[in-house]
Amino acid sequence: MSWFRGLAAAAVAACAAFAAPAQAGPTLDAVRARGQLVCGIHNGVAGFALPDSRGVWQGMDVDLCRGLAVAIFNDASKVRFVTLSSSTRFTALGSGEVDVLFRTSTQTMLRDTTLGLRHAVTYFYDGHGFMVRNTLGVSRVAELNGATICLIQGTTNEQVTADYFRSINVPFRPVVFERTDQASEALQAGRCDAFGTDASQLAGVRSSMPRPADWTILPERFSKEPYGAYLRRGDEEWFDLVRWYTYAVIEAEEQGVTRANAEEQRRTSVNPNTRRLLGVTPELGQSLKIDPAWAYNVVRAIGNYGELYDRHFGPQTPVNLPRGPNNLWTNGGLVYALPLR
Repeated sequence: MSWFRGLAAAAVAACAAFAAPAQAGPTLDAVRARGQLVCGIHNGVAGFALPDSRGVWQGMDVDLCRGLAVAIFNDASKVRFVTLSSSTRFTALGSGEVDVLFRTSTQTMLRDTTLGLRHAVTYFYDGHGFMVRNTLGVSRVAELNGATICLIQGTTNEQVTADYFRSINVPFRPVVFERTDQASEALQAGRCDAFGTDASQLAGVRSSMPRPADWTILPERFSKEPYGAYLRRGDEEWFDLVRWYTYAVIEAEEQGVTRANAEEQRRTSVNPNTRRLLGVTPELGQSLKIDPAWAYNVVRAIGNYGELYDRHFGPQTPVNLPRGPNNLWTNGGLVYALPLR
């Protein structure tokens, strides 16, 4: 019966391991010891990350960084932003220069399997497009025969553009830049006939131009560009925190929890899902080794997903980008939180 005793002992050990509380993980430990989250963001595109007139960074990615700092410290100011170009962002993350990237970064198979990084939850759905000056008289991308096209180095947009024009046997001339602002300046100066990048970023670039009405974002889309936070491989606890933090921001909209009503909902709601989300029952925070009220604190600080979207892309903003696929799944979109239970 020694085999039975051995099997029983293994089962007991497995159950004990399962029941043991999760460790915080090296990245979270380092962030706490530092007293500050270091977050990699875009070096400047309206809607995602752009300094305002006072030099304060604003945008969806910026607020997601602030919200993660709230989840950890209950203090949105405990974050340092590092602006990164498309070509340096993943190297900076891999080397430990930043703890996490919230930087308009498309999730792809090769990025996930070859860079030593992991992507977390999709928080924004986009697609590659092209923007042209109205006077060019172009209504379809196929009409850009022999055109000069501005592109950003180190993005999926380089390959998407090359693949499309090759597929229709139409020549084009790429002009590649390190930064979005450089491409925008070249486009406005007439060095390029078109600018190819994700449609949301084209809308952000157009909103920052002196005469936005002079430019058209052509209606066709040529790729799937799902943005997700990126982290280094090998720290599952940090991955879990960033993953479920992002889902919590989405779940708050699904449950109708807002900045304005979160306090009342926490006090009066009898919905078990809402009580879990807002930390009335503590198990979600305990599983992540953070404050049981973490999601409540986050929503109070930055709002739910819909509030984030409206604040940076809504009709009252210069970007004015309809939600489309970034609507909740219940409203015909793709945005969906896994169950927080």
